[in-house]
Amino acid sequence: MDKFDVVIIGSGPGGYIGAIRAGQLGLKTAIQKEAAKHGIVIENARVDMTTMMKRKDKAVKTLVSGVRQLMKTNKVTVFEGLGTITAPGQVSVKSSGGDMQEIATKNIIIATGSAPIELPFAKFDGQTIVSSTEALTFPEPPKRFLVIGGGSIGLELGSVWNRLGSEVTVVEFLSRIALGFDLELSNLLQRALTSQGIKFHLETKVTGVKLVDGRVLATATKGDEEVTFEADKVLVSVGRKPFSEGVGAEKVGVEFDERKRIKVDAHFRTNVEGIYAIGDVIAGPMLAHKAEEEGIACVENLAGKSGHVNYDAIPGIIYTNPELAGVGITEDEAKAKGLNVRIGRFPFRANPRAITNEDTEGLVKFIADAQTDRILGAHVLNHSASELIAEATSVIEFGGSSEDLGRTCHAHPTLSEAVKEAALAVEKRALSILNR
Repeated sequence: MDKFDVVIIGSGPGGYIGAIRAGQLGLKTAIQKEAAKHGIVIENARVDMTTMMKRKDKAVKTLVSGVRQLMKTNKVTVFEGLGTITAPGQVSVKSSGGDMQEIATKNIIIATGSAPIELPFAKFDGQTIVSSTEALTFPEPPKRFLVIGGGSIGLELGSVWNRLGSEVTVVEFLSRIALGFDLELSNLLQRALTSQGIKFHLETKVTGVKLVDGRVLATATKGDEEVTFEADKVLVSVGRKPFSEGVGAEKVGVEFDERKRIKVDAHFRTNVEGIYAIGDVIAGPMLAHKAEEEGIACVENLAGKSGHVNYDAIPGIIYTNPELAGVGITEDEAKAKGLNVRIGRFPFRANPRAITNEDTEGLVKFIADAQTDRILGAHVLNHSASELIAEATSVIEFGGSSEDLGRTCHAHPTLSEAVKEAALAVEKRALSILNR
């Protein structure tokens, strides 16, 4: 039996990107995958509406076939089936037909991702009470769509079905939506989504969900008041949990924290020699791009290089319209840490390209250290926020300042000029607005 340098359990973003990088580095690599296609994000990225089917099928086919070709080109061996660690350096893969394959390896990387969290009174049935997976595959827009949870997934899917004609209601336990993002921009996003027809009920705790004649009745409390919501479909989007059990890690002594996340050090090593973990199964934000960076860093360390992930430069994005993006610290986090910071803001209503696009909603916001001018955080609300945040992320990555960004020439007319102007606004020298 041939021995691999590394076997990766899980073929999501972190797993398959890590496998590709390992192959590039000359490591003899294998990856285990359960599903028929590579990449959990890719294969679930579908909305089965009749008018969208052809375009969706073409996009998914292109993405999946591209990953398959990259695996082949980089000489990554793919084992299909359920992967389990049977001992350090040993992985067993059970195919759908029941056949077993034993794989010997020097190193194992656990990259099994995460799964949606259920509520005890709202178990997923795949039809009416659904997770984000099923909410992407409704054959038609539900007339009334109830979303429990005002985080990224709930807002994104609520926004999608609202645009497709559903009456969307979002119920959130906290006093705000989009926890983890800058509060000022989160409030602006809520205002934008409200103007599009989405209804929000904040500081509202759902206490029960039941099916009555094919529809959903959800009970909740808001202060001392009891409220009821009726819907045709309900999305439970209250977070995700690590998919870390059943992989065999616990049987070989891998340690977990109180949230069932696998404990690792700065090099993604577990307490068991030769076993590593990346992505959603370890601490940190559950983001595909974070998992990808960890996969790359992990295999680079295995190859004797200096793999590293800067967790201060991991952007987060909510793919609504407008999009909300952020990287680094928020204004509230800076205050909580007692940091002396300066804030720069620039609204898109003063950006020439946004004006000509008739899309002036939102702004760019920077948080910079008051003494060093180093950028500590950046936040964008705009339909192109996911693209605009990349420049700020790169500046944070190399420890740049607002002056560095403000003195960088940006093409005119572009939305990216708003990024430059917000950086200039940190020192109250924006050019297209009054500086106060």
